Amino acid sequence: MKIIFAGTPEFAAHALAALLKTNHEIVAVYTQPDRKAGRGQKMTASAVKQLALQHHLPVYQPLNFKASTEDGLAAQQQLAALNADVMVVAAYGLILPQVVLDTPKYGCLNIHGSLLPRWRGAAPIQRAIATGDAETGVTIMKMAAGLDTGDMMLKTVCPISATDTSATLHDKLAIQGATAICQVLDSEAGLQQYLADREVQDEALTVYATKLSKAEAQIDWSRSAVEIDRNIRAFNPWPVAFTPIDEHHNLRVWNSVLSSMDASGKQAGEIIALDKNGVHVACGDQQAICITDLQWPGGKALNAVQINQTQKLTIGHIFA
Repeated sequence: MKIIFAGTPEFAAHALAALLKTNHEIVAVYTQPDRKAGRGQKMTASAVKQLALQHHLPVYQPLNFKASTEDGLAAQQQLAALNADVMVVAAYGLILPQVVLDTPKYGCLNIHGSLLPRWRGAAPIQRAIATGDAETGVTIMKMAAGLDTGDMMLKTVCPISATDTSATLHDKLAIQGATAICQVLDSEAGLQQYLADREVQDEALTVYATKLSKAEAQIDWSRSAVEIDRNIRAFNPWPVAFTPIDEHHNLRVWNSVLSSMDASGKQAGEIIALDKNGVHVACGDQQAICITDLQWPGGKALNAVQINQTQKLTIGHIFA
């Protein structure tokens, strides 16, 4: 089949790499315009664009597909001229109007990192961890005009472990998503069967994964240890949990585990122990977490051994 691929970050690149190993023809790749990135703020191509160029695939980077703009209308016409059988979309980042969704012969298929209709929206991986879900997964759906409202064609399940961060869970789901889309597109007859058997989402079960903000990454030590630990892991690698160390500086907290230390009678945010496992901090429910990876302003992320070697933290210190 002739496939258009649309995606931007590493999650999408996994799927493109898998499709490149099939017998299908990738006729074009759509991705977000190059952005400034890193300390040098150099213009950087997306992970998907970099992979596409390595394989000498045509790359298109429209700003939008709106018929109300000249560029958007031209992008619509350009896509239609590709005469594709199907368009695969994974974390693309642009809204696709109905005319685009209807352009390929079999429409547009989306790789979404959750078990829909739970966690529609921008941050499904992070919200699943922060909420304490036991499992998540990938849904392949036929796209509709609403936000992740399309009919479901295939689901895969992925358990969420007590040590998973958004980074580790992202990598697991990227692999699952790549495998799942290749399964759906194994043959044209198979795709037709998946489309015929697709399932409408139950709106009563809908939960939205709202976009992350830097502000919500500040640790509230009055909350329970379980909640704080989940949030720290959910906000790795972005926006990264933090706690103020003075009026102008924050300590970034990259990872943690639940601590077995007794925090009875301790103040929320108080360091109750420093050992080879990390920094044990009392939480609002008289339980504790153990910070295993943190970063001082201007420095690099440190593991538990390195944290102790710095001797910058002391037992009894209270994080605000």
